[in-house]
Amino acid sequence: MRRMIGVTQRVSMVAEYGERRDSLDQCWSQLLMQCGLVPILLPNHPATVSLLLETLPLDGFLLTGGNNLMRLGGDAPERDETEQIILDHVLNTSKPLLGVCRGMQFIQNHFGILIERISGHVTSGHRISANRTNRIVNSYHNFGSCSTHPDLEVIARSEDGIVESIRHRIRPILGIMWHPERNLPFDPIDCELLREFFKSKEF
Repeated sequence: MRRMIGVTQRVSMVAEYGERRDSLDQCWSQLLMQCGLVPILLPNHPATVSLLLETLPLDGFLLTGGNNLMRLGGDAPERDETEQIILDHVLNTSKPLLGVCRGMQFIQNHFGILIERISGHVTSGHRISANRTNRIVNSYHNFGSCSTHPDLEVIARSEDGIVESIRHRIRPILGIMWHPERNLPFDPIDCELLREFFKSKEF
């Protein structure tokens, strides 16, 4: 049976229609399904998400990219609130949580890590060091951190010292700063990471 993963979405402002829309790159659904995971899209509406967490048998969660955090000048407070509800739920249930780009920053911010504006990380790709190996990953973020928290182990850094991946030392919480959904075809390393982290079967 495929595992069901709750997936957060970015808030897109459509001035022409006066709307605030939840949206997600379709590549995320393609990637997750390829990894044996069923994406359940979660709206940026705290009351609805709270009810969904109580009623749906979700096996894990994915905090996707897009929208800066409010403390970093963002404009989507409903997303911050929604993802805080999800993170609190994860901390209470020990269900796996993967944060990607903004999602990783949200985890870092929760643990009090200083996140600052950085340069040179909105590029087509850069090299990171992880587990004594080097790898080229994509990069689309203007904010980052060089420090961490005792509860969060640094898994990877970029060549200029920016933290590119973290893992909670006790709970199943993982963060990565690159976007696996933006590599087409999908990178086998990222596919294996998703399967292993969410303990899904290959389909």
